Amino acid sequence: MNKDLQLDDGSPAATPDELFRRLDELEIAYETVHHAPVFTVEEAKVLRGELSGAHTKNLFLRNKKGAMWLVVCLEDRLVDLKALARHLGAGRFSFSSADRLARHLGVIPGAVTPFAVINDKQRAVQVVVDLGMLDCDQVSFHPLDNTMTSTIKAADLLKFLRAENHAPEITDLGTFEHDV
Repeated sequence: MNKDLQLDDGSPAATPDELFRRLDELEIAYETVHHAPVFTVEEAKVLRGELSGAHTKNLFLRNKKGAMWLVVCLEDRLVDLKALARHLGAGRFSFSSADRLARHLGVIPGAVTPFAVINDKQRAVQVVVDLGMLDCDQVSFHPLDNTMTSTIKAADLLKFLRAENHAPEITDLGTFEHDV
C-alpha cells in the first residue's frame, strides 16, 4: 500500500480512494476487484480469475540523464528497450529504482500503473502507451495498490492521462518486440 509514501515535493502519495474520486470526477467508469498482493505478471495471471479486460504490464524506465518514462503495454508484449529508447531519442534505458518510483509515482514495485501519474504533478514522467492496447475495449491496472485491479475502457485511459497532463506518446510497441 502507498499510504506512507512521500513524493519528491514532500506531499503524501494519492490513495486508491483519491484515485477513485478522480475517476468519478472525470466520469470514467471502473470495476475493481480485491485480491492477494501481486508483484509480477505471472502472479497476476494466477490470481485474476475471470477479471475482464486486457491485462497489462507497466515498465518504469529512466535514462542516464535521469529522464523517466512509463511504458504501458499488454502483459505478454515483449519490448526491445534499446530500439524503443532509440525511437524516443532517450539514449539508453534502464529500469528505475524503487526509491525513484516511490518519489515520482507514489507506488511500490508491483503496483506500477498509469494511474500513478496522479502523483506526478511536476510532469517528470513521460508516458508511452502501446497502440495495440488501444484495440482492446477494456484494460486493467492496479489502482495504486497491488491488492486490487481496476478495469476501465481503453479510451478512458487516454482521457485520464490527458486530464492529468500526461498526454501519452502512442507507439506500436510490436515493432520493438525482442527483449523484455
